[in-house]
Amino acid sequence: MDSRNGSVSETPLDAEIESFFDSAPPLKDSAGIIKKLKEFIEYNSTPPGKGSPRRVVCVTSGGTTVPLEQRCVRYIDNFSSGHRGATSTEYFIKAGYAVIFLYRRGTFQPYCQSLPEDPLLECFECSEDSTIQVRQPHTEAVKRAVSDHHAAIAGGHLLKLPFTTIFEYLQILQSIAMSMKDLGSLAVFYLAAAVSDFYVPWKSMAEHKIQSASGPLDMRLVQVPKMLSALKKEWAPMAFCISFKLETDSKILLEKAEMALKKYRMHMVVANELSTRKEEVTVVTGNEKILVCRDKTQADSDVEEPLIELIVGRHSAYVKDSDL
Repeated sequence: MDSRNGSVSETPLDAEIESFFDSAPPLKDSAGIIKKLKEFIEYNSTPPGKGSPRRVVCVTSGGTTVPLEQRCVRYIDNFSSGHRGATSTEYFIKAGYAVIFLYRRGTFQPYCQSLPEDPLLECFECSEDSTIQVRQPHTEAVKRAVSDHHAAIAGGHLLKLPFTTIFEYLQILQSIAMSMKDLGSLAVFYLAAAVSDFYVPWKSMAEHKIQSASGPLDMRLVQVPKMLSALKKEWAPMAFCISFKLETDSKILLEKAEMALKKYRMHMVVANELSTRKEEVTVVTGNEKILVCRDKTQADSDVEEPLIELIVGRHSAYVKDSDL
């Protein structure tokens, strides 16, 4: 920003973020994505019957890739099945939220947790007259998944936006955040995606496939700018923000979560350790550390249900305080 015009000077982080977006490859169908976001948010801001505006949550899910070539053959991937984000989406919708589901292509989807790993091939079969039908063991699960999914889409409560690369993810996230800015405290960001910490700048990237005949690969990765700061400070400053911290070493997990809470001014940080992430998480807030566990007396229970229940309660209190 230009100090000659009386505005605040640009910080190093602002410059890094600007440089990242300026150098990123153009987002495909950017105008179409923005149009979908505008229509979705407008619909939920003024629901049929002129009822109260619906709260909107952006759930990010899955891991980003870092391409190593512009015409990508090789890439660095961040581990994430997308189960946390997809399952949480179901509970948010059940709690009355509209969900913008920003997900990695090919990862776990909402309403599919009761289906087998390869539902298309395992759930369907050809009948004698060559029509496709659901196999008997999966009839109820498929019916429920299809019904719930279409109800969420048709009701205007679920908008799904896919990404693959770190470039796509951050460009779409920025568009979502800026579209949700006017929602104020009714906006929530549930940032469960596994986002790359390092990347190869597009302009530094080889155009074609890197040849193994060239010998050992020596490549410099640049740190991805910390977009959480921009989201909280500029893109959607009134939104209720939840980020995630995953570690393999439980000894440093809570310390890292507390650091993230303070550094990025999150309202909550969900700390999960890799080996126990499906059983329990610790929610770190400004003055609490809350252990959230799945109900182990129920075989089909998950940790997301009590987690979303906790978040919805805290968000409700935040909305109430913001209205005072």
